[in-house]
Parts: sequence; structure tokens; C-alpha cells
Amino acid sequence: MPRTETRTRTVEVAPGVHLWSDERGAADDATPLLLIMGAQASGLGWTEELTDALAARHRVIRYDHRDAGRSTWSFDQQPYRITDLADDALAVLDAHGVERAHIVGLSLGGMLAQLLLADHPDRILSATLMGTCALSEKPLVEADGTETAVADLPPIDPRVLEMWARPVEDNGLEAELDRRVEHWRVLSGEELPFHADEMRERERRIIEHSGRYDVSTAHGRADYSGMDRTEELARNTVPTLVTDASAEPVFPPPHPRHIAQVIGNARTVAMPGMGHALPRECLGPLAEAILEHTEAAEAAEAASAAPAAS
Repeated sequence: MPRTETRTRTVEVAPGVHLWSDERGAADDATPLLLIMGAQASGLGWTEELTDALAARHRVIRYDHRDAGRSTWSFDQQPYRITDLADDALAVLDAHGVERAHIVGLSLGGMLAQLLLADHPDRILSATLMGTCALSEKPLVEADGTETAVADLPPIDPRVLEMWARPVEDNGLEAELDRRVEHWRVLSGEELPFHADEMRERERRIIEHSGRYDVSTAHGRADYSGMDRTEELARNTVPTLVTDASAEPVFPPPHPRHIAQVIGNARTVAMPGMGHALPRECLGPLAEAILEHTEAAEAAEAASAAPAAS
């Protein structure tokens, strides 16, 4: 697929704090779609292949969170709450002149997408949530009525926790690339082949984009309080798609099913073999699922508006 023209924009979200963003696709007539990455991750984590596939039908916007990529690394001077990062997503939409958009969030990005669904549903056309957990205290309810409390849902894989607990030492660029490749190997799960060379080159491009290879810990140190949206999400009417990745090690099944239960107007789509990453084998099915979801959401909205227009 040929790559569409990419346009970059800098977004000021606080005094002295700027976010890098880019967009591609038709600027005038395509419906906007905002990609929201996970903690410490650059917007370039959304691969060029996936971004271009979505840009065939949408005006796709990516951005770097604060303390990631080319955006301002500001936490040590200006601490913020995780909820502030959801406000940043709205600021990116505003800066790009977008009133309403489809949103796709991965990991922390999926949590931020839920905050947007709960607090600003008027800005959201549809949501796709990937590799995340519900911002709800409602239990998972099985078909036979058995309930599982949120605290009893499967935890993060111990191998991931052990990896995250290791201190990151500065042993040079190539050593950091080694570390990142192993990080993604664990996060990818064990059901699909892991393409280490591809991942290494992807991370090298992200480092070149960022202009630095050190890793911020800001998102892990930020205040996560005030994120529960149990009642608001239960009342949600925005069409919401939840990817059910069979090899997900951070929020493994049945987390996706739990999300779809506690968020109104939500459903799951199976992503066999997918973990907490974006492997080449899943990019086609993932793009297809997202595009089918956004198209259905737009069609449903058009149908609901038709009587009022007649």
C-alpha cells in the first residue's frame, strides 16, 4: 500500500509542554481517527503499515505523550496525573481542528480512551480498546451467574513484572536496542513467531525520531487516582470494540470480555495469537476489524439521524 502524505504539528498542552503529532490521509473529507499509544511509548509505536491501512479510509492522527518520543519530557519539573493525559488527547484533536473522532487506544491508551468515553462522549464517534483493563469496579459475570471480582481477574504475567522491575542501565545505544527487543519478545506472547530484526529496526526508528535512547519512568510515577468510571461507562452509548488477544500477557483473557460487559454498547473481536504488541501477522486482521467497526458506527449514526433530516 503506498504511503499517504504525512503532516506534522506541535501541540501545546501546558506552559512549556509541547506534544509532537502527525496526521495522514485525506485532510478535508475523511473522518478523523486518533491513535493513542501506551505508557512510555511514542506514537510511532503505531506501525507505518497499520497507520497507512487506516489512513486509506480515515484522517489518522498519532502523537507522542508527554515524556515520550519527541514531546516535552516534563514530569520532573511539572508533575501531572494520568487523567491529564486524557485531556492531552483532546488537546491534540483541538489542535488538528477535529470536533469528533474515532479513537483507538492500546494499553494505557485504552484506559485514556475509556476516560474520553466517560467524560467526553460527544467528541467520540467510536472507540477501539486494545490490551487494557476496564476502569470499572463491576465484576465479571459468567453465563451461569458466577461472579469474579475485578481484583480476582488474571494478573500481569510474572515474567512481564520481573522485566519491568529491572533497572534500566545506560550501556549505549545497541545495548538499549537489545533490551527493547527482549522487552517486546516477552510482551508479544508465545503464539506467533517473534520477528526480532523487524522490532529492532522499529525501535531504532523510534530512537532516531525521539533524538534520545533513554527511557522515561514518568508514566509509572504519575498519579493514577481518580480513574474509576464505573457508572459512566455502564451508560456508554458510543460503539466500542474490544480486541480479545489470545496471547496477551499484561491483561490476559478474560479481561477483554470483562471490558465488553461493563461498558455499554461494547463487543469483542478475537485476535488469535496477538499479545501486547503489533506483530505483522495481526496488522491486516486488526486494520480490517477497526475499519469495519468505524464504518458500522458511521452508518448507524447516519441511520439514526435520517428521520430528523426528513
